Amino acid sequence: MFIRKTLSFAAAICLSVLLTSGLTGCQSKGSDSTKSETTTSSEKVAEQAETSPSSPDAETKPADDVSGPIANAATILARPQVPILCYHQIRDWRGSDSKGAKDYIIPVASFREQMQMLADSGYHTVLPDQLYAYLTKGAALPSKPVMLTFDDGDLDQYETALPILDKHGFKGAFFIMTVAIGRRGKQPYMDKAQIKDLSDKGHTVGAHTWDHHNVKKYQGDDWKIQVEEPKAKLEAITGKPVKYFAYPFGLWSHAVLPEIQKRGYTAAFTLADKRDDDMPLYTIRRIIAGGQWSAKTFYRNMNQSFDGK
Repeated sequence: MFIRKTLSFAAAICLSVLLTSGLTGCQSKGSDSTKSETTTSSEKVAEQAETSPSSPDAETKPADDVSGPIANAATILARPQVPILCYHQIRDWRGSDSKGAKDYIIPVASFREQMQMLADSGYHTVLPDQLYAYLTKGAALPSKPVMLTFDDGDLDQYETALPILDKHGFKGAFFIMTVAIGRRGKQPYMDKAQIKDLSDKGHTVGAHTWDHHNVKKYQGDDWKIQVEEPKAKLEAITGKPVKYFAYPFGLWSHAVLPEIQKRGYTAAFTLADKRDDDMPLYTIRRIIAGGQWSAKTFYRNMNQSFDGK
């Protein structure tokens, strides 16, 4: 193993769980499963794009117009949220998988059904650059936008999920944990060629730290090891800027947000927590698509979670 000497014991334990048990440490909080369906957040986004807001600061602009100053935090927070889904492993459950693990492991048939439902319901996938332009400039998005994100860099995301995305013309954002690049074993991970292929095919590659260490606990060289070096490594692999970051476990604090910003990231993604009032671009909400959700529950939770929050 190529664990650095500076890696703490706690981080080593976390990494061991990630690489050997097949269970990612990311957790989603606040996901609803009982609310009734209402007008979806993505429909509200489309409605906003089709109307002429009274405030010049909220005026809708073409998607490629990102010049000039960006919107302030209050304006960004006021825009209807785009539903953003977070996935980890896309594989059939094993006998050794715990009940909790099954919340984060999407059986192949279930993932296929979820993507088919999105396609049949008229959803269009958007990427982080489009979301950023919408949030900061009011740039137009396609009708019923949704973002698909994938954490850690598991091989099944490339071998299993990618062909399903291709079938529907969907694009996704893949947040890579760089310590595991090319790892094989019980839980294999994508190698450099596969990560580059994702980028070349128009998907977004973002950073998910070096070894999934909790950002709230960083000190000393942790910022270099966990945030700066993964960005540089992924940029060397893809030949493109890496502008987006996903927090391990979805954990963050107000104090870490400027640290992420000053290291060259344009935006960062959490899980189901409330967004930060001052730096909403660095606390963009996602929900984990539950592995045990029915298609109806998936659709309801996706829409309800982003409705009015």
